[in-house]
Amino acid sequence: MRYDVVIIGAGPGGIFSAYELTKKNPELKVGVFEAGHPLSKRHCPIDGEKIKSCIGCKSCSIMSGFGGAGAFSDGKYNITNDFGGTLYEYIGKKKALDLMQYVDEINMTHGGEGTKLYSTAGTKFRKVCMQNDLHLLNASVRHLGTDVNYVVLENLYEELKDKVDFFFDTPVESVFCLEDSSYEIHYQGGAATCKDCIISVGRSGSKWMEKVCKDLDIQTNSNRVDIGVRVELPAEIFSHLTDELYESKIVYRTQKYGDLVRTFCMNPKGAVVNENTNGIVTVNGHSYEDPSKQTGNTNFALLVAKHFSEPFKDSNGYGESIARLSNMLGGGVIVQRFGDLIRGRRSTQNRIDESFTTPTLNATPGDLSLVLPKRLLDGIIEMIYALDKIAPGTANDDTLLYGVEVKFYNMEVAVDEHLETYHKGLYIIGDGSGITHSLSHASASGVFVARNILENL
Repeated sequence: MRYDVVIIGAGPGGIFSAYELTKKNPELKVGVFEAGHPLSKRHCPIDGEKIKSCIGCKSCSIMSGFGGAGAFSDGKYNITNDFGGTLYEYIGKKKALDLMQYVDEINMTHGGEGTKLYSTAGTKFRKVCMQNDLHLLNASVRHLGTDVNYVVLENLYEELKDKVDFFFDTPVESVFCLEDSSYEIHYQGGAATCKDCIISVGRSGSKWMEKVCKDLDIQTNSNRVDIGVRVELPAEIFSHLTDELYESKIVYRTQKYGDLVRTFCMNPKGAVVNENTNGIVTVNGHSYEDPSKQTGNTNFALLVAKHFSEPFKDSNGYGESIARLSNMLGGGVIVQRFGDLIRGRRSTQNRIDESFTTPTLNATPGDLSLVLPKRLLDGIIEMIYALDKIAPGTANDDTLLYGVEVKFYNMEVAVDEHLETYHKGLYIIGDGSGITHSLSHASASGVFVARNILENL
């Protein structure tokens, strides 16, 4: 099979690359190869009754497939350069914001119309945070919700399916540079060639990405890993923040170690969920736009970023080892009451059942102090007490902590201002590049590269 452009990965970056290429040049022959399932076949078997925990599917429907790991997220598109990646360092701040706004416009015309755009501009909470040694980051946030996000993806697929050749359940095994500066990709049972190749494999493709970079002699730099817990508490405690801002990215520097702890992925009236990354079960959160699907709880992550220097380079391996320890002790995700944690005792099922906060995820009661390193756990506890000053009740005994949550970042791949490697026509985009860490940045990088390819044509 011969294509003008081959896209590896059908996450946000790959989808928006395909959208822009076919919209601007319908004659282009584009092939998209995805290791996971089509959107309609992405179903996690956990139903809370017959199957209560992760069974280790060969292809995790939460992490892989059309829409990528963001398909069943709460659909938050953060339009900002303050967090979500460093795309602006490559293409400029204005260009990055313009592309994120363009992505937002596409989402609005594909089922997202009517959803709310929140903003931190002019909010009184910035002052309140600073008065308590907390720092609220700037952002405009489009919240689609898990349900509307799915509809948007359905509509994008309907538009693309007759213009693009999609190959699902087809993991690419290797990428080769040919003598004529074209590319050949190999997958089980076949191969395809192309003039331009876009790799957009997301965080779950980090190990595969490292192999490709080694095979093609592409330089990489070690990145960070974010490790922490997911906090769940009654929605009323954070309602004054979430009603106005929805997503509040708050950063705190610990007094004990000077480490940065941040809130991440806030889900008002949402649910805590499992994730399976390379066979490791971690925790995340979802929320819905439909009121009938909402819960009485709000959840968010508290994460500590760890960067490593020589001689240690495997930041993802460090995160994996902590997650595996949690899986070993709890058979998956562990849940603990904050009151039990600070009293130095493990949570039991009885203590969870008697809690005033009803958990939305069936997790194993346990002791997170046996899993998380002391430095990280001390920082998380400090942050909870700091948040309690602006959202009283955060440090209540019945606040639930799920562990562990790990955000794996790909090693940063060496690309130029076009997101192109030194192999001409080979582009690395999205979270798989280590440059973007969010739906909006990944999608924007897909549009950017597509436009670059179109200009070269």
